[in-house]
Amino acid sequence: MKNKLIEQLQHVMPDGMQIPKEIKMLYEYIEDNNLYVDKNGYRYGFLYPEDELKASWTEKEREGGTRITFYPGGTENLKYWFGGGENEEVTQRLCVFAQTGGDGSESAFWISDNGELKIVHMGSGSGSMLSCVLADNAVDFLRLLAIGYEEICWDEDFAYPPNERPNAELIIKPNAKFRNWVTQTFDVEIPRTALDIVKYPACMDDESSEDEFFYWIQNFENFV
Repeated sequence: MKNKLIEQLQHVMPDGMQIPKEIKMLYEYIEDNNLYVDKNGYRYGFLYPEDELKASWTEKEREGGTRITFYPGGTENLKYWFGGGENEEVTQRLCVFAQTGGDGSESAFWISDNGELKIVHMGSGSGSMLSCVLADNAVDFLRLLAIGYEEICWDEDFAYPPNERPNAELIIKPNAKFRNWVTQTFDVEIPRTALDIVKYPACMDDESSEDEFFYWIQNFENFV
């Protein structure tokens, strides 16, 4: 049986860009476990059943680990992040594949200056400002998701394990099923904090950073 999440992402990817095999495996995990909804002709994937997550949500806690939505963003809306108009360098090197936060922040595949496919964060600008490489490879991206933050768009959380940041208002219970799938499928350990994976958590209003994606977007005057 064909996997719709994989098919629709392949349809919007730039020529020459390939979906990492680990992301294909993630999408197979999502569909095999019915962690998706079909709406307006598209399939949206999750890491935890959305109905159960919403039902568990109180003022103090919720189930489900990290909340993220996988969808075929492609290159369609990049013109808004980069200030309007089509730019071939942008559309050939970036492909949005997930919404990382309720503020509209996104995650994308990015081809680095060295030709390596990395996973980056694109802050909305109206909420999260995080704009950097999230993970050098797909396995590390899955490990980041398995840590269990509420969302992966808030860099102020990254120095702490989930729920341990001072004055945290909402307790996020771990997504044990997904966490176990990551550790067992890829024979890896899950780190305590995001800083074990996100090397340089740069924000778009920083004056400088060692992060290579942050450095690259400085070539474009009007991003967000």
